[in-house]
Amino acid sequence: MALDMKRRDLNIRIEELTRVEGHGNVVVDVSRGRVKEARFEVVESPRFFEVMLRGRRYDEAQHIMSRICGICAVSHTSASLKAIESAMGMSISRRSTLLRKLAMCGEMIQSHILHIHFLAIPDLVNAGSIIPLIKTHPEIARAGLHVKKIANDICRVVAGRHIHPISLFPGGVVHTPEKDELRNLKRHLQGLFEHLDLTVEFLLDHPFPSYTRPREFISLKMRGEYGIYNGEPFSSMGYPLNTTTYTKRIKEFVVPYSTAKKARSKAGGFMVGALARLNNNVRNLRARAKKALSRLKIKIPSYNPFMNNHAQLVECFHFTEEALCIIDTLLDMELKDEPPAKPRGYGRGIGIVEAPRGILYHEYRINRDGIIEDVNCIIPTAQNQIPIEEDLRGFVETILDRPREEVRWLIEVLVRAYDPCISCSTHMMDVTFV
Repeated sequence: MALDMKRRDLNIRIEELTRVEGHGNVVVDVSRGRVKEARFEVVESPRFFEVMLRGRRYDEAQHIMSRICGICAVSHTSASLKAIESAMGMSISRRSTLLRKLAMCGEMIQSHILHIHFLAIPDLVNAGSIIPLIKTHPEIARAGLHVKKIANDICRVVAGRHIHPISLFPGGVVHTPEKDELRNLKRHLQGLFEHLDLTVEFLLDHPFPSYTRPREFISLKMRGEYGIYNGEPFSSMGYPLNTTTYTKRIKEFVVPYSTAKKARSKAGGFMVGALARLNNNVRNLRARAKKALSRLKIKIPSYNPFMNNHAQLVECFHFTEEALCIIDTLLDMELKDEPPAKPRGYGRGIGIVEAPRGILYHEYRINRDGIIEDVNCIIPTAQNQIPIEEDLRGFVETILDRPREEVRWLIEVLVRAYDPCISCSTHMMDVTFV
């Protein structure tokens, strides 16, 4: 009977995938036990942010581009600022760099915890959302809510509010937190580890599925640092890759069933995000994160996409430790507001950072009047579309002996493991009029 089931025909169409950011569909067509088609369809309307920025002043860009996403607004702001500063020859101070990195730590933690606790963990207890967990698993629900609140507070203190930063500005950071605010953040951050430890135990008691397929990982990499703000693009395949040649090595293209572009390297599809960063940067994890990695039994390199959930949790440990170290450094400095650096030129500039879901690329061309003439953005979820579809093909063929509804559910769990941010990826598409 099992053999017959594995030779089955099956057509699954998931409309409006739940517990992801944005609107996406999944189509899987199986004939005689072989996946003939697997599509991850981004169906949101294009939002044309790249066109929207043309003709605007350079100092408006970061505020506009932060609106690409309410979850990773700091990342889009940071990539935008780095592109502006690259184009206009601005150098920011050490204080500004530390504050930007601290804001990014806060965003990483809050985004990861949102995904792990509110979107992924319900799958492990057969719940449709976080709401039933408030009664059935109140300790894990409370842990997620508490960690997310403290992480959001980092962004509020450093960037001016919880989302859509206002203090991060071309040439620096135009507001400096008071030392008492930083000490208060430090005290609350030190209390996060017990909640993260609880989440580790929960994931150990409630395992995700296992599926392995060799793949390429691309992330930022930097000597001596787990790069999210600084660093150069790095491929686990080992071929040359850097900031200035990224669009030569990584090619975007359009498919008819999706309003988001796909991206491929010379090796084909590649994965970005927490698991990619962990595989490429494991040596630069801080101590508690390395301990969490060991407890979660993640073997590096890991090619199991479901382990992206665990990698996000390991990163929560790392970025909590990183934030504490940055705060200590700031507390040892003289903190006062600094005027932002002034533009010294114009031209083409590139800003690359790590968003929670992976490597994020902004490229601007700015003229001598400070007006933006051209924009190109490459978004993490768009870069993950090919591996999502490749994993759907491979994974589904391993579970065809399961009941139809279980296959459907496992497909959703797989796509959710990538933590797609669908709205971010719907910027521009080719339109042909006939």
